[in-house]
Amino acid sequence: NMPDTIQKMSKKVQQQAIYINREPLVSDIKNLIPSISLELVSHTRHEFLWDCLVSKYHYLGYRKLLGHRLKYLVFVDNRPVAAFSWSAPALKLRFRDKFIGWSEEQRKCHLKHIANNTRFLIPPWVHVPNLASHLLAKCIRRLNQDWQKHFNYSLWGLETFVDPGRFKATSYKAANWQFLGLTQGSTKQGRGYVHHGIIKEIYFYVLDPHFRKYIGCKQQPCPPHRPPLSSKRMEELEMILRHADWNPDVMPCMNLTEQDVENMAENLVTFHQQFHSCFIRAEQRRLGLAYFSGLLSNSRAKSIEPIALEFLGQQSVRSQQRFMKTYQWDLEAMEYRHLSMLSEYISCPSGMINTDSSEFLKKGKESVGVTRQYCGEAGKTDNCQSGVFVGYSSGKGYGLLTSQLYMPATWFSEEYDERRKFNLVPSDLEFQTKPQIALALINKIAATGLFPAKWIGCDATFGSDSNFLQSLPQEMYYFAGIRSNTKVFLEKPEVGLPPYKGRGAKPKKIKILAGQPEPQEVIKIAQAADTQWTTVILAEGSKGPIVAEVAVLRIYPSKNGLPVANDCWLFIRRSQDGQIKYAISNAPKDIPFSELCEAATMRWPIEQCFEEGKSHLGMGDYEHRSWPAWHRHMTYVFLGLHFLLRLRLDNKKKPCVDSSSGTEIDSRSITAGIAGSKTSFGNYPLPYEKKFYSLSVS
Repeated sequence: NMPDTIQKMSKKVQQQAIYINREPLVSDIKNLIPSISLELVSHTRHEFLWDCLVSKYHYLGYRKLLGHRLKYLVFVDNRPVAAFSWSAPALKLRFRDKFIGWSEEQRKCHLKHIANNTRFLIPPWVHVPNLASHLLAKCIRRLNQDWQKHFNYSLWGLETFVDPGRFKATSYKAANWQFLGLTQGSTKQGRGYVHHGIIKEIYFYVLDPHFRKYIGCKQQPCPPHRPPLSSKRMEELEMILRHADWNPDVMPCMNLTEQDVENMAENLVTFHQQFHSCFIRAEQRRLGLAYFSGLLSNSRAKSIEPIALEFLGQQSVRSQQRFMKTYQWDLEAMEYRHLSMLSEYISCPSGMINTDSSEFLKKGKESVGVTRQYCGEAGKTDNCQSGVFVGYSSGKGYGLLTSQLYMPATWFSEEYDERRKFNLVPSDLEFQTKPQIALALINKIAATGLFPAKWIGCDATFGSDSNFLQSLPQEMYYFAGIRSNTKVFLEKPEVGLPPYKGRGAKPKKIKILAGQPEPQEVIKIAQAADTQWTTVILAEGSKGPIVAEVAVLRIYPSKNGLPVANDCWLFIRRSQDGQIKYAISNAPKDIPFSELCEAATMRWPIEQCFEEGKSHLGMGDYEHRSWPAWHRHMTYVFLGLHFLLRLRLDNKKKPCVDSSSGTEIDSRSITAGIAGSKTSFGNYPLPYEKKFYSLSVS
């Protein structure tokens, strides 16, 4: 086993490296007792080792301890096997204060005689039964003496908090600590408290049995602590779901039968159960199921309050709000579970990873990321939020995978400092353009290996950014929308320094040489009389064939007025209503024409996801203002689309895809009929022989 290397940067220490032997330590406690040593490491050379161990291996990480504090390391033959820290206690703690029985004035006067066990770590390679309780007792026996020596007063009691979702508190119970009750799931922030939703168990250890005599108080009867949520409340919610008035038109194009509707609640509960490991407490599972059910329900208002009132009752509105904003649960694990499950249904080597942005109209200025910017929903500049989304489509189906809220540059100014903090924006978040966000999300999805793809699709927001296109994964071809005023070269011109005319400074800027082809706007190419069009049936829609005219040419994109090094495809599609769409692709020259047409249609599903999400799943109905709540809401929308896809496939309902012309497409194989018998288009011969091509489109 190679030694583990921990590195840390600090203001005082330029850079240090600590090497730790991670060989498994497996032994009996009796054999180790003679070689165990407990060392106080505060303000010693070993304190840095304590910081590194806790930072890397404790689930809460390393944070600066409050008030008076002492740190201990436990060694076995000079090898660290445990770390402790003791610091200032909680300012107010209902169950502890009732147990002690002091008044508010007495608490202020004597609180310094209580210490909090803020960290207790045994590294993952140490496997010694009963070691934890032995070391805890050993540290407690020494603690009071060290506390008096360093801070000039004695300790009367100790407290600690245990997360029941992670630990059973066995070592504390074995060391005779008393369980007092449960916290309310809040933490101190500034002058007030912030509710984070993680309820912990409170344990107390009496060091001096006469402490109440010193204070002049008597123990008060403790209120009964709230027991863990039983399955009864979850069962009640599941019963409500089963008797809910599910509407067969929840997704109009699904054509659900009465039997499908009867099974929907059962399927919904079963589906959500697959994400239970993402939650810390049973109450969070209940709140999550209610929110998920609300998004899939027939309710027109799909924000937090109407959902809570419909499925949980008035008393749960605040809990539902906290569940989305501050309760701590693993959103990343939920997203990865969603990706893993969805990939089993729709992943295909010939699939397409799509990226697009979507806007959400908002009132006011307090919601995270809101500003006046272009809003696709309104078709103009308006007050809105904008998110960057990544989806996936293949012949098997489609879905949304991940997203990130776009934060305008103004939100990173000092004027917005308080607003960012209030909305819980990550402190390390930096400004990124939409293409930069999209690139990071695409790379994240590609790194999972769950969604193999031949194509990457995007609209003109991203396709017009040459740096974005050049940075995409090289193993995939892009099919990128561009704007109508984008300039391209039909032929590659010669470039160089213009000839020196004998006066002034010599030319230093490379330009297109005289007499060489100039770039043209793609709209001019589409309007040119010599552009050759082919009529194709791109898809078989529910309202009939989707017919379009297509022209494809090899071109050289223009960058700063000069041609780029490599040529690519220009794909022009003219629909029956006269609308023209433009795209470029770095697909190889010998790619069949049918595959380019198929790639054009594979861009449509992400738009369909937005349509379904906003029309049926409350994608834009949220009233959340914070960063965490926005991303949690969107992830639940993704789960909703995922659930409906499974419902369709399991019941063999054909999903529909909305093309840009608003026509629904059946997912069965689609024949693209090519009218005419030309063997070349534009300026490049296309490698096909037949007149008809079968395009498999979802």
